[in-house]
Amino acid sequence: MTEQEIRDAVLESLSGVAPELDLSEVEDDTDLRNDLDLDSMDFLNFVIAVSERLGVDVPEADYGRMDTLAKCVEYLRAAQAK
Repeated sequence: MTEQEIRDAVLESLSGVAPELDLSEVEDDTDLRNDLDLDSMDFLNFVIAVSERLGVDVPEADYGRMDTLAKCVEYLRAAQAK
């Protein structure tokens, strides 16, 4: 998958968890939990959704590596390359 396809999958997964979000305001450095007001359950549901969509296993220990849009895309791209 290209970086743009991964980014689109991340944004679509975010939209599924928090449909009230304006995705046009989500930038690379947006903190997915704090800036978007995702609580721990929302974030967990997001990680599950994006990992299932991309076929990537995301261990709980790595959740902190997915705190911004850019880091999330980078992590998922690297995980797919394995």
